[in-house]
Amino acid sequence: MMKKIILIAVVLFFAGCSTKNPTEFPELVLQEKMVTLDDSSTTLKAVLEKHKGNKILIDVWASWCADCIKGLPDVNQLQNDFKDVRFVFLSVDKSNTAWKNGVKRFNIKGDHYNLPKGNKKGDFVDFINLWWIPRYIVIDEAGKITVFKATKATDQSIREALQ
Repeated sequence: MMKKIILIAVVLFFAGCSTKNPTEFPELVLQEKMVTLDDSSTTLKAVLEKHKGNKILIDVWASWCADCIKGLPDVNQLQNDFKDVRFVFLSVDKSNTAWKNGVKRFNIKGDHYNLPKGNKKGDFVDFINLWWIPRYIVIDEAGKITVFKATKATDQSIREALQ
């Protein structure tokens, strides 16, 4: 456990010192457990491998987040404009029930997972330095992060990366 904490601290230190955004997820982050809609467990690594060779837009959101819900029409527009892009929704709801109800209630189309530790704990949220949701991350066909810190689906960098 202490080794894990030290590794996270080192990654965050270097990420904070760099003005350049990371281009890949560290192994520790890739191995974090997530919950699927059918209540099984998976990892970020498995999700990215599932969509390997495709552009991926990751939307970090929560069912209780007003800004996340307000941004959904803009995400829907991206889905309409970029039909070949894979849309992965990572919820930070602490309740699987609230998360699943949110997916259904807001009719969110895409690949859905929940980070059960919420928005304040976990290797993934630590790595991306999550301070606001929604948060959008774009992964290119080679598996590299091309957009790391977008907080609005209308951010021009998202559209450029998805072209």
